Formats: sequence, C-alpha cells, structure tokens
Amino acid sequence: MKAMIFAAGLGTRLQNETVAKPKALVDVGGKPLLQLTIEKLKNEGIAEIVVNVHHFSDLVISFIKQNDFGIPVHISDETEKLLDTGGGLKKAACYFDDKQPILIYNVDILSSLNMKELVENHLQSKALVTVAVRIRETQRYYKFDSEMNMVGWINKKTGEKKISKSGNFETATAMAYSGFHIIQPVIFSLMPETDRFSVTDFYLELAKTEKVTGFYDDSDLWMDVGKPEQLAEARKIFS
Repeated sequence: MKAMIFAAGLGTRLQNETVAKPKALVDVGGKPLLQLTIEKLKNEGIAEIVVNVHHFSDLVISFIKQNDFGIPVHISDETEKLLDTGGGLKKAACYFDDKQPILIYNVDILSSLNMKELVENHLQSKALVTVAVRIRETQRYYKFDSEMNMVGWINKKTGEKKISKSGNFETATAMAYSGFHIIQPVIFSLMPETDRFSVTDFYLELAKTEKVTGFYDDSDLWMDVGKPEQLAEARKIFS
C-alpha cells in the first residue's frame, strides 16, 4: 500500500520555527516531523510514499535525497504554485496507478492510531473515502449520520455550513478531522478540472452521490504540532 504525506504547507502558525525552514523539518525529539511521519507509515506497512513540497521545497527535497528510509519516497513538487490539499493530491495521481487504497497523512500530526485498523475499516465499508475523525474542541467539524456517512461540514465559530445530505444534517454528529484519511484511486477521475482546490470541498461534493465515511479515532496520542503550544508539549513528551 502507498501513502502520501501533505508537507507543502506554509507553517504560518509556527511563526519563528518556519522562518528559515519548512514545517516538515521542524524538530521533535531530535527528528524532523517528516522523518517521524515516514517512519510511522513504514512501521504501519506502507511500502511507498509520496511527499508534496512547496515552502522551502529545496530543503525538503535535499533531506529526502540525503536519507535512506528503507522504502521509496517520491517528491511531488509544488514549488511554483501551492495547489491546496485537493490540487496537491490530484498532481500526485501519477504515483498511484496500482488501484490500491491510498493513505493520506498530514506531516504536522503526531498520533498513535493503528493505521491498519483505519485501512480495514475503509475496505469493509467499501467507501470511496474514509476520513479519520475525533471528538475534540476546534472550530471546523465534519458531520456524520448514525452510520458514519458524511452529511456535511460546519464552522461553529462563524456558523458557516456546507451540506451534503440535508435530511440528516441538523441531527448529525459533529467530529473533528484527525489529519489522515484513505481514498480509492478512482476518485482522481471525479476531481474538478481546476488544478487548485480544497480536498474538504471535494469530499463534501462527492458525499452527495458517493459513499464517504468517517472512522472514529480514539487513539491515546493525538497532537497537532502545527500549533505552537502543542509543538512545545510534544517536545516535552518526546525529549
């Protein structure tokens, strides 16, 4: 099975940490986040990885080329134009031609979730997309019906709503994105023609007609180290 690591973000929340390097190379416990992510995915049975790059892309490319991770690690280069999550995934489609599910993982997430459980759930559900979600405080939430089918999205701070299935939206459960999901490669043929778009908006549109599900992530460790306070906490834990 192959995976893609989203590592092209600007890392603006980390301020001084990303003035001279990308978020992917921010250190936690003596290792860059990108290395921690690659090692986790390899340990979970991933055989090949694609990493997208943009901010300080030369540093990420150099880091990948200078290290032997024991599995192939490819680069999807967005140096010239940041393509957002959906566009970044679309650009990397050429690396995923074996018709197998693809695991997508955000480089700034530290988690103890057993990815094999996520994969098994995805395969059993026969969904096109399975999004890992948690019960946690944030602003933006996906909403799911009683069978964990995605029915929409809501920003509880602004009140903005995006509805995929109106009949279930108001009573649906709101859960926060964990930073990783699994897709079937057939969705590449369903993507919009534009080269830059949000994967969230694409999934919400897809959920109107296709099976897009959620997987409840109750892992003991989950941290968004793209936030300064959680990065500081992670460094204490992994010191």
